[in-house]
Amino acid sequence: QVQLVESGGGLVQTGGSLRLTCAASGRTISTYYMGWFRQAPGKEREFVAAITWSGSSTYYSDSVKGRFTISRDNAKNTVYLQMNSLKPEDTAVYYCAAVIASGLLRTIVAGRGFDHGYWGQGTQVTISS
Repeated sequence: QVQLVESGGGLVQTGGSLRLTCAASGRTISTYYMGWFRQAPGKEREFVAAITWSGSSTYYSDSVKGRFTISRDNAKNTVYLQMNSLKPEDTAVYYCAAVIASGLLRTIVAGRGFDHGYWGQGTQVTISS
């Protein structure tokens, strides 16, 4: 079992930055693909970013590409999401997910591979206009 706990959410103004942290426990996440997802009120959960075991490959949704950066520190069993140039439409609950997988990240995401993994409880991010 892998337990995931997100933190770092909050209220910021448009154009501001936040860094989300996903702390894992129970097992090392060095063999897991890690992802960030978000769900806004009244909307379905959507993919944000994902990263492979070593961090050598990343994948982003078009809506956050160039503004968000996913990274990981396997020694700390932690994954990060640096969010810059935040917009009101980024307001959502952000979730961290872990899955044992291989292959292209875009394939894993398109196949909803993370649905079969572990999820955290989420952290609220609110961007004021």
